[in-house]
Amino acid sequence: MTFRARVLIASIVVALAPLAVLTVGIRKEVDRTLTAQYRARVQELVAVIHEDMARQNRTVDARLSALASGVAADPRVRAAVLLGQESPAVLDWAGRAMPLAGLDYLMLLDPSGRILSSGHFRNEYDRRATAVDSVLRATAGPVLVRARTAEGSFLTLARGHVFEMGGRRFLLAGGIAVDRGFLDRLARQQGAGDPSVTLLGPGGVDALADSAAVIDMGTATGNAGSRPGLGAGPGAMRAELALPFLDDATPAPVLETARVVVTHSLAPLAALERRMDLWFGGGLVVALLLALLIAHAVSTRVSRPLAELAGKTRRLNLDRLDVDFRSGRLDEIGTLSRLMGAMVERLKASVADLRQAERRATVGDLARQVNHDIRNGLVPIRNVVRHLAEVAGESPDELAPVFAERQGTLDGGIAYLESLASTYARLSPRAERRPTDVNDVARGVVRDAVVPTGARLRTGLAEPLPRVAADPVVLRRIIENLVVNGLESLEGPGEVAVGTSAEGGPQGALVVLTVEDTGRGVDPAQLERIFEDFFSTKPDGTGLGLSIVRRLVADLGGRIDVRSEPGRGTRFRVELPSLEGSAAAHEEAQ
Repeated sequence: MTFRARVLIASIVVALAPLAVLTVGIRKEVDRTLTAQYRARVQELVAVIHEDMARQNRTVDARLSALASGVAADPRVRAAVLLGQESPAVLDWAGRAMPLAGLDYLMLLDPSGRILSSGHFRNEYDRRATAVDSVLRATAGPVLVRARTAEGSFLTLARGHVFEMGGRRFLLAGGIAVDRGFLDRLARQQGAGDPSVTLLGPGGVDALADSAAVIDMGTATGNAGSRPGLGAGPGAMRAELALPFLDDATPAPVLETARVVVTHSLAPLAALERRMDLWFGGGLVVALLLALLIAHAVSTRVSRPLAELAGKTRRLNLDRLDVDFRSGRLDEIGTLSRLMGAMVERLKASVADLRQAERRATVGDLARQVNHDIRNGLVPIRNVVRHLAEVAGESPDELAPVFAERQGTLDGGIAYLESLASTYARLSPRAERRPTDVNDVARGVVRDAVVPTGARLRTGLAEPLPRVAADPVVLRRIIENLVVNGLESLEGPGEVAVGTSAEGGPQGALVVLTVEDTGRGVDPAQLERIFEDFFSTKPDGTGLGLSIVRRLVADLGGRIDVRSEPGRGTRFRVELPSLEGSAAAHEEAQ
């Protein structure tokens, strides 16, 4: 295969493959996310409708209870009802009470199911509505009833209220009309893309339609009782809410089941996916054209790889060996590039060895210099001490004059060592201490931490917390080392907890920082050496993290403690003197 053909094929694959994967992934993610949102909206609306109906049921029951008290308190109605007399006061009672109670359906039935008064249809008087009577007496929830009127029939969301009068149990049946407006209020529609609500009678017939049309709502079926069923029909997401249904407009009413169906069309999702397909298709075409143009330009310049290789070679030096000579080419240029890469790797290894040797030599020279300087400072002090010891043993009375005579030598030696210590102290930077909030630093560490999959990093920070005198950078190094150490100790799912508190101590108030994990823990033998330099329980650990933490804590005047149990986790406790505690201790010392 020629160089031009290889460049052409590689350019097309590199350009189109990621875009195609991105196209498929985005399309699937959009479909999954929006479908889940539609499903959630439908479920939420069904729950709201269920609660609305329950609230309507409670409202109707309260109104019926008030009407029942009114019947018992009206002497004319009460006397006529108990004596079984046909009285205008009874016949007209429901018609007067129904609008006052805000109801669209109201009947008063005696214990045998005979209608004594009807507000929605006065001619219902004396009819035996045994089906309505038995269903409403036995059902505490709402029942969808088709009631008769002079003009035809209407649907009502009804319930019954049983009350006792004269030792007999009468029934008040009342409800509110269910029409298109009622369903629109249940749907709470904000626009054309919102879910819709349909009321289906037995057999899938639209209960509010003028004709007995069967509505095809897809394959999903509702659950019995008041629990909603959820499914997706062709191009729609749906859920159902079952209601008891009684058609009292028929000669022989039978208790059946009606369904409130919430439907959300998936047409907007389909339209969005079509538009996405058009954009992605256009993007693929543009990417293909660009890939062909770039491949043609590259393939016409056969000398370009050699120029690039020469440029990489010119950049090489001992301080910059990060030039990448890797190549997948199988021709002579690829072979030469790989040889250059192998040479660079050998140079890297040699330079690393050389620098390591230089560092060791530097450290050794510094150690020898420190040893030499300290020995020089100790020689006069040792001589004076020996002389004083001899005088104390042989002539104790002369000890004071001899000490006064040699005191200058002692002071000079001590001053030399102090100067030497100051000189070597300048080899490391001095931390800038200022009032620092441990909680702020801990939040920053937790915010920036990289938490492995399945792990959890939480905080339990005490508020308010006294400030400490510390360099925020040093304090962050302490917390960060402990948090990273805890996260690395987790094996699979687990938790690292960062907490703070204020406590009292022998030297004053303390700020206590705890970092606790549920990781693998440390056995007692390793726990004794956990703060030693270059000691680590991790195969790839340097063994410097915890030793640095111990040194930094000590520099801040604090202390660190650790407890661990294999298989149960590890807990680090850092105690730092607060500014208030340090001030109080200083005042006591004065």
